Amino acid sequence: MLGKLIRIGATVWVAMAVSLSAMAAELHGVRVWPSPDNTRVVFDLSAPAEYSYFALKNPDRLVFDFKSSNTSLDLRNVAKGSDLVKKVRTSKPPKKGTLRVVLDLKQALKPKVFALKPTEPYGDRVVIDLFDEKKKKAVITNNRSEQKREIVIAIDAGHGGEDPGSIGGRGIYEKKVTLEIARRLGKLIDAEKGMKAVLLRTGDYYVGLNRRSELARQHGADLLLSIHADAFTSPQPRGASVWYLSNRRAKTEIGRWLEKTEKHSELLGGAGEVLSDAQSEKYLTQTLLDMSMDNSRATGYEASKDILYYMGKVTKLHKKEPVSASLAVLKSPDIPSILIETGFISNPEEEKLLNSKSHQVGLAKAIFKGVSRYFRRAPPEGSLYASLHPRTHTVRSGESLSVLAQRYNTSVTQLKKTNQLKSDMLRIGQVLTIPSS
Repeated sequence: MLGKLIRIGATVWVAMAVSLSAMAAELHGVRVWPSPDNTRVVFDLSAPAEYSYFALKNPDRLVFDFKSSNTSLDLRNVAKGSDLVKKVRTSKPPKKGTLRVVLDLKQALKPKVFALKPTEPYGDRVVIDLFDEKKKKAVITNNRSEQKREIVIAIDAGHGGEDPGSIGGRGIYEKKVTLEIARRLGKLIDAEKGMKAVLLRTGDYYVGLNRRSELARQHGADLLLSIHADAFTSPQPRGASVWYLSNRRAKTEIGRWLEKTEKHSELLGGAGEVLSDAQSEKYLTQTLLDMSMDNSRATGYEASKDILYYMGKVTKLHKKEPVSASLAVLKSPDIPSILIETGFISNPEEEKLLNSKSHQVGLAKAIFKGVSRYFRRAPPEGSLYASLHPRTHTVRSGESLSVLAQRYNTSVTQLKKTNQLKSDMLRIGQVLTIPSS
């Protein structure tokens, strides 16, 4: 009986050893992603690993201990070119079976550490975002007060860095496609007199959704374009679509902004400073935010129609009309925002197209033409574009000179003079130039 117990015990011990060995995580990759706001370091693991970390000074270091883990990586060149990380290396662990990895830093940094579960094409990860609190943020001059300012178009290349977005059957990453299209679109906009492009992501790194809106706001953007590629569980769906902020999302975001009184001045300028000090003026604040959001939604819808019109000339459309949606990137009360799905990367034919230079150029040109068409029709008051391309209006049924004069804050006399009209008669389809206020 004792012999049997010994044999059973040995079997159990071996089974436990195998089980523990199977659970051991291997560190099979370390990646460093520099970006304008922070540097992200990613530890790629073969399985979830229990870990801890601490900071050391003189010199500045971050030390990570992974339990039941190992690695055979050559880490010598991992941090090459990083502004914040001097070196990544292994060090003597506190006890057997623990893997110790050290980040030698160029200065003291504030870390944000978290684990991520597997998502294609990555497995388990531990992520470290390093922030340089001493770094002075670039002061962005808002030129809205200038007499002839440029129209600013913020271009958001979807996903990036650790977030690949959707992945096609050929292995093409959405983040790569969106950045290429964004770069091509930016060049077209910058070449247009009176317009200026601001790329919210200029390389392969991740920018948080809230940060994207903040950057667009800091640059005084007149329009935010978020470039994406769609995907579905089956390869059949195809075609482009354009989305703008839904009324439901608009109301939700207004509520959130109302709760953050420190954000009022960010949206409402000087008026926000006054309103933030008076709780009794909450309803006035809401009214102003409602007006701002209504204008953003209206602009988003009109610009979406123009973009969709030109995209339909270079690619198949999945949706032939702009679609309202409650999407995270479409949530700025003060900035007209549009999300452009350039096609289905999950469709083999469209994946190939989206990865081709000629199709990317075609899409960028179509989006640019749509943006240009909208702003030629409705240029911001006081902008250089307004002086180069006066606002126009196409007459519709039931409209008169007096109605249009009231709508555009001008006079019937000015409308007639600008358009050399000898009478008050208008015809449907007639294109009128709107005089500057």
